[in-house]
Amino acid sequence: MKPRKKTEIYGLLAEFATPESLLEAANTARKEGYRKMDAFTPFPVHGLSEAVGFKHTRLPLVVLIGGLLGAVTGFGMQYYASVVDYPLNIGGRPLNSWPAFIIVTFELTILFAAIAAVLGMLALNGLPHPHHPLFNVERFALASRERFFLCIEAADTKFDRAKTKEFLGNFKPSGIYEVEH
Repeated sequence: MKPRKKTEIYGLLAEFATPESLLEAANTARKEGYRKMDAFTPFPVHGLSEAVGFKHTRLPLVVLIGGLLGAVTGFGMQYYASVVDYPLNIGGRPLNSWPAFIIVTFELTILFAAIAAVLGMLALNGLPHPHHPLFNVERFALASRERFFLCIEAADTKFDRAKTKEFLGNFKPSGIYEVEH
């Protein structure tokens, strides 16, 4: 029988009772050089995203590309049908009567942009992700109800289990938990 392999930890999770203490810990951790961390709260906390180093997303670009693709598709379908595939000369009107194409072009722009927004959001957030290592910590269930958590990941270049645990302990958290993979 093989000896059981020691499990690596995902990081350290500190539990706080107030959003102010979480914000203070996140700001200080950022100033101390920690970069791979995340915070979990039951409601939005102003300034927390900047404190944990949240970077702006590329989702608006994905939505723009989806909208442009929808506009080109809507206009292209109508142009192909009216000019290339089945041209009808009705009352001397030009075959490419673009004002008649505006409504469908607009609708497909909105449709493709909305689909790109949903799929882009899922892809950029790495969803679906049915299990996260933080779910291994029993107290983490309170993150959606009444508690505030700061997780510093072991993948951080500055992470040292003992030093990081001591660093988080300086903020008087309700608890510090090792998160296993």
